[in-house]
Amino acid sequence: MTLTKALGQFVADLSPNRLPDEAVRVARMGFIDTVGTMIAGRNEDSVRILTDTLAPGDGPATLTFGNRKAPALEAAWINGTAAHALDYDDVALRGHPSTVLVPAILAEAEHLGASGADMIAAYVAGYECWAELFRRDTGLLHQKGWHPTGLYGAVGAAAACARLRKLDAGKSTIAIALGASQSAGLMSNFGTMTKPFHAGKSAHAGIVAARLAESGFTANTDALEHPQGFLHAISPTGTEDRTSESKAGVDWAILSQGLGIKKYPTCYCTHRAIDCMLDLVANHPIEAGDVEKVTVSISDYFSTVLRNHQPDTGLAAKFSIEFCMASGIVARHVGLRELTDAFVQRPDIQALMRKVEIVTTTVHDPELPGAAPHDQVVVGLTNGRTIQGDPVARATGHASRPLTDRQLYDKFADCLDAGDSPIPAEVLFQRLSAIQSIGARDLTAPTAGARV
Repeated sequence: MTLTKALGQFVADLSPNRLPDEAVRVARMGFIDTVGTMIAGRNEDSVRILTDTLAPGDGPATLTFGNRKAPALEAAWINGTAAHALDYDDVALRGHPSTVLVPAILAEAEHLGASGADMIAAYVAGYECWAELFRRDTGLLHQKGWHPTGLYGAVGAAAACARLRKLDAGKSTIAIALGASQSAGLMSNFGTMTKPFHAGKSAHAGIVAARLAESGFTANTDALEHPQGFLHAISPTGTEDRTSESKAGVDWAILSQGLGIKKYPTCYCTHRAIDCMLDLVANHPIEAGDVEKVTVSISDYFSTVLRNHQPDTGLAAKFSIEFCMASGIVARHVGLRELTDAFVQRPDIQALMRKVEIVTTTVHDPELPGAAPHDQVVVGLTNGRTIQGDPVARATGHASRPLTDRQLYDKFADCLDAGDSPIPAEVLFQRLSAIQSIGARDLTAPTAGARV
């Protein structure tokens, strides 16, 4: 059976009662974190401009858990953009799976009146199809200029929406093929509104693909593995695996890969170095004026992704290791309140960024594609002293170093506060924690006397 057909069969056969308990837990965590980051990003300019431009009419799907409704297609597009707008959403499989899957699933589930159990199954279907593509190429897509979230995301969302609509194997295969032809996303647009647009457009693509497939639209059933198909087209080196058997539903990727929940609202490539810097300043209370030089050791791949060396906006600073180091020293913190244009443009931050030097290595961690075995920070002081931080191999929030339940809730509550949520954090967190037993429309329902 071809890969595309095998994934279509997997999606059609997947049922909520087949899911491992741990897969359900990870999926639920993906919903919680993504809804939080979606609400935190709801007032960003990218979301406002996209909403104004699309000008969606009324519909069944809720926009960013507020009081406005829209058709599912536009809701997925807008909500996906909001969820990724702050770059605070979870990470796995070289991208941001939940920021695509959750908005697509929520919007289409509200349209269909689907159950929470079906939403969880749809998430796992999308995650496993994304993972199946991810494992077939060891090449680093960013170095080719691709944004993996926009590439894998459209396929994963198509699989998720096919499962949500309970398509048969043939139509699920077509949906996946249609998703593949909508894949897009360029790294050259990182640090602008277009990066979160990639996530929103992929969520939109997934709904389009599943609906067209259900209505009889055609696509080739070898779209992923064909010599001119998806895998070969995006491969940086042309060494992709197009022939091996699919592992979807056999070796559960969601169990082995999990999700990394971001502790900081910056590119994930900065997180290990931020951990190192914040530990360093906690143990050695240095001031910005004491610093002669900051040396950050990261991989060549991370350095390529972190393209902004002297940013002057909060959006651009998310992809600047120089900013993250300066913020860590000056604010002892790298959070939403630091990722503002005003903070980034402060003279002390701008001056400190110029003192940061990046040292790269081509030695990569085999279990963390593109990453060095560890990241490290060394601070040289004006008095000639040198302070070396402890190497960090896994960022706080990585699946092997998960946030505590309290930290997850605290991040969620902070996000809802930042986005002026119409629904209180404790109410929405409780709903999401019980998502398997709640319907999509009840999940997004406003509370009495809620802000709008």
